[in-house]
Amino acid sequence: MKRALISDIHSNLEGLEAVLADIRQQGINEIYCLGDIIGYGPNPCECIDLVMQCDLCILGNHDQGALFDPEGFNQGAERAIFWTREQLENSRVNPANSAARWEFLGELPRNKREDGLLFVHGSARNPLNEYVFPEDIYNQRKMEKIFSLIERFCFQGHTHVPGVFTQSLNFLSPEEIGYQYQLGDEKIMVNVGSVGQPRDGDRRACYVVLEDDRLTFRRVEYPAETTRDKIYAIPELENFLGDRLLVGR
Repeated sequence: MKRALISDIHSNLEGLEAVLADIRQQGINEIYCLGDIIGYGPNPCECIDLVMQCDLCILGNHDQGALFDPEGFNQGAERAIFWTREQLENSRVNPANSAARWEFLGELPRNKREDGLLFVHGSARNPLNEYVFPEDIYNQRKMEKIFSLIERFCFQGHTHVPGVFTQSLNFLSPEEIGYQYQLGDEKIMVNVGSVGQPRDGDRRACYVVLEDDRLTFRRVEYPAETTRDKIYAIPELENFLGDRLLVGR
């Protein structure tokens, strides 16, 4: 089975469309989304409409922030969530789908377990909000607690930094492993990266292909300048949210 794992789209329609096109070109017809469809970016309604066609979607903290009051967000992220909520409530983009979008978001699960695999947005310990950063390999207590909750492999997003965490406390970036990793007996956590707002210094959209016992990290070019210009045109979205797309930070 060949499955695409995407995450952290953040209302970036150009990034999402480019990634979906790349997925189609490889003949992959099963897609799992690990949350944060919305937030930060200029096209929340269109992105939700596309993700509704995925085989699975997990709830992200920005998705929950649109449903309820955002907690723990910085000012720019909070303003973006309130603007996003307005778009969903007063949508001129397929307005007949407005209720369906809210229903879709409201029914998203916090995790999914199947055949030893765990799919979350944040971590196995706190599926919605916990960040697991590369430097956490030096926090043995934290990592041991999280790995104790993983049967075999866990796939997650949230930090926008792709890579593989091993139970032996190593972090392997996609570049270090030639963008491929062979699954074995050791437990691992895999951050699949971000479609809509990469933060590892590579501006290209990122996602993972899972095929049998092999992972492949894919990087996809998209017109980030177009997304940036859309953000610039929306007063409620800070320009910084567009600028960072061009540098992958």
